[in-house]
Parts: sequence; C-alpha cells; structure tokens
Amino acid sequence: MKNPVEAIKLYRVRDLIEKAFANLKERLDMRRMSVSSSENFEGKLFVQFLALIYLSYIKKQMDEKGLYKKYTMQTLLDDLDIIELYQQPGRAHHLSEITKKQIALYDAMGVPFPK
Repeated sequence: MKNPVEAIKLYRVRDLIEKAFANLKERLDMRRMSVSSSENFEGKLFVQFLALIYLSYIKKQMDEKGLYKKYTMQTLLDDLDIIELYQQPGRAHHLSEITKKQIALYDAMGVPFPK
C-alpha cells in the first residue's frame, strides 16, 4: 500500500482524467459517436484527442501559474467559452467582445489572446 500522500495524488490525477472526459462529453458533444462513415468517426476521435491535449496544457499552465487558487478548470473554461468568432463568406472574421478578465486569463496562462 502506498503512503497517504501518494494515494491522494493518484486520486487527484484519476479525478482530473474523469473530469476531462466529462468535459469532452459536455463541451464537444462527444456523448454519442453516431457517424455515417469510418472517416467521420476517425475525424471525431481526432478532435477529441486534440481537445485532451489542450486540456492537459491548460491544467499544466494553471498549476504553474497558480490559477487554481482563484479558478477551477471548469470556471476558467466557462469564462473563456463565451468568446465567439463570426465569419461571413467573402468577409473578414469578427470576434465577440473580449473582456479585461478574459485578456488577463490569457495573459496569466502565457497565451496571446485572439485579435
């Protein structure tokens, strides 16, 4: 049996992985893999894989930058989730308003905010 400190570390990692998959199911609508072809299935699986890479990066940045003192991963993603990109054919894209708080979150994570 591992010592209590090691046990709690393992539990937290397991909890993080479960929350990451739950996040994929909710945010990326990955509950059902109903697709019409194997290519669509592989594409959807690839998007899930990329999303997990991004979630891992966000977790790492939150750990390194001490963002867990103010945010959970869910609240951080919720704050950034409302940024939208609008684009019409033949026209330049347009971003929704980015708040000072969102800019501060991008800055705190070391990521340039969208322009």
